Amino acid sequence: MAVRKNQSTLTADEKRRFVAALLELKRSGRYDEFVTTHNAFIVSDTDNGERTGHRSPSFLPWHRRFLLEFERALQSVDASVTLPYWDWTVDRTPRASLWAPDFLGGTGRERDGRVTDGPFSASGGNWPVNVRVDGRTFLRRSLGSGTRELPTRAEVESVLSMSTYDMAPWNSGSDGFRNHLEGWRGVNLHNRVHVWVGGQMATGVSPNDPVFWLHHAYIDKLWAEWQRRHPGSGYLPAAGTPNVIDLNETMRPWHDMSPADLLDHTPHYTFDV
Repeated sequence: MAVRKNQSTLTADEKRRFVAALLELKRSGRYDEFVTTHNAFIVSDTDNGERTGHRSPSFLPWHRRFLLEFERALQSVDASVTLPYWDWTVDRTPRASLWAPDFLGGTGRERDGRVTDGPFSASGGNWPVNVRVDGRTFLRRSLGSGTRELPTRAEVESVLSMSTYDMAPWNSGSDGFRNHLEGWRGVNLHNRVHVWVGGQMATGVSPNDPVFWLHHAYIDKLWAEWQRRHPGSGYLPAAGTPNVIDLNETMRPWHDMSPADLLDHTPHYTFDV
């Protein structure tokens, strides 16, 4: 059984293996396929039309399915690798261990956001940004520039206390747990972290930055925590809802799993805590 660990507890060898698997997926071209998929859904997911990956109830199961596929791709390179998660309520500054040169590298330089250290820097030549929203071909970050503060644990607790998963109009205007976690309402959790990292993370091609996977692994963990706290509150909507994914509908682009199939993560992985 795969165990997803807090990135702050990874050993030097675990970090090395994770980075090496990422670089191999990038070299083979498989990594960019995930970036392309994510960007396609960012573009197509709108409040007033069909929406699957974002602004919708299936934000959480869609990303759980997306991360599962990516984790399996990593494991095809190195079977020992699992996705770590980044608890940004604790590791909340540019000096946190995940931004060290032996792991993800740090923030970008002031004039253009270009990351200059770590295994994903342009100078290393191993991380060209091929799926992009502009002409820049290098990984960019501006840690803490777009928004000064990452979400706090108290803000997370305020969202975890919400007992209803989602509700009409089932988009970025909805109340309920999903939309507050996604960040279109209230204290803004998920979206704010993307903006805090900046660079590609603040765009539809956010998986260009490997921290995307650590961020979403933590969002996935928060969903699991909410489920434990509210065992009587299930995924909504159940059936017959236009433009969004109901409980037993399969999700694009895979068409092989529904939200109901993904409510329990334990057949696939567990968390260290």
